[in-house]
Amino acid sequence: MSTENNTSGWLKAILILLVLALITCFILLFNYNRVVEDYKHKGSPVEGSTKTSQTDIPNNSSSAVIVGPADIADMVEMVSPSVVNVESSRKVSGSSYFYNQPFFEEFFGDANSNIENSIGTGFVISKDGHIATNQHVIDGADDIVVNLNDGRKLTAEVVGQDYEMDLAILKIEPGNDLVPLQIGDSDKLRVGEWVIAIGNPYGLDHTVTAGVVSAKGRPMQIENRIYKDLIQTDAAINPGNSGGPLLNTKGEVVGINTAVNAQAQGIGFAISINTAGDVLDELIKNGKVIRPYMGIYLQPVDKDIANYLDIDPRGIVVVGVEPGSPAAKAGIIKYDVITKINEKPVNNYDELQTILKEHKVGDTIMLEVVREGSKMDVSLNLAEKP
Repeated sequence: MSTENNTSGWLKAILILLVLALITCFILLFNYNRVVEDYKHKGSPVEGSTKTSQTDIPNNSSSAVIVGPADIADMVEMVSPSVVNVESSRKVSGSSYFYNQPFFEEFFGDANSNIENSIGTGFVISKDGHIATNQHVIDGADDIVVNLNDGRKLTAEVVGQDYEMDLAILKIEPGNDLVPLQIGDSDKLRVGEWVIAIGNPYGLDHTVTAGVVSAKGRPMQIENRIYKDLIQTDAAINPGNSGGPLLNTKGEVVGINTAVNAQAQGIGFAISINTAGDVLDELIKNGKVIRPYMGIYLQPVDKDIANYLDIDPRGIVVVGVEPGSPAAKAGIIKYDVITKINEKPVNNYDELQTILKEHKVGDTIMLEVVREGSKMDVSLNLAEKP
């Protein structure tokens, strides 16, 4: 009897195990089917029964979709007819003694003169043919030719140019209405935002480069020019790009490409369009930018200068005065320290320029000046900057 009982007990145990195994297999198979279905619908096996739709993706991830190669290509195709190539040339005389003599010139002409060519970029800002570009592209040019996107080559005249801001306006007679580029708002430009540069680097017509805004409001000195409000970008900007537009993804001009850092790779700069806008308008209207000036060379007062002059470390020290300038006429002399203008503290060049921009030619300003330890007030009449 005991043997029969033991056998039936083992059979019951085996049957129970088989039932449990079948139940387990059923559960595993059911879950596997669910996982496969989730994978098909969502692209990866994720726990939970709630499905993620495209509308659930956060808005901040949509930029990669909006700014794609196709979108940039469409934008470039739209704006390209308004981007032009600017060629300028000027005669540069040599220094050969013989060729500079009248006898040799009679036989050989001006054989010692050379033609210096320059190439850059510009863009249409009015339908009647006004072109914006950099001043250094056409500086000293005898002849300027604008090459339009449709293949036409038109002679251009300089309407106005401004060395300080490195901007110029050219005028062509196209014979038909051109399409000006839309002007954007560079103040709304954000670091990290995509921008596109179109130009003619090294003479390669209508080259397109794209990148992001690396920084805003960069100051930089290039040769004798001091730029105050540059947009830094990693979009490739090379010689020949100068004067071309820096565009946002809508095709709006947010900057004017102007410089490349020759000592670094992937760093380009553009003048912000909000800074350039008023200057371009004034160049069209007056042919030049009329700025008030004082006629002084200055330097901020640091601790060393303050110790040398035995004064407080504030203000700007006059290190030179232009003969016949408003400052000279007002009696300003070398080593005078200007601490205030119209009761506003002045400690550097930028603060001085900010105050001067609030005035026009002919205005009178009051200077607080420290001379040899004594404080004095000086009245100065602003004149037009040469």
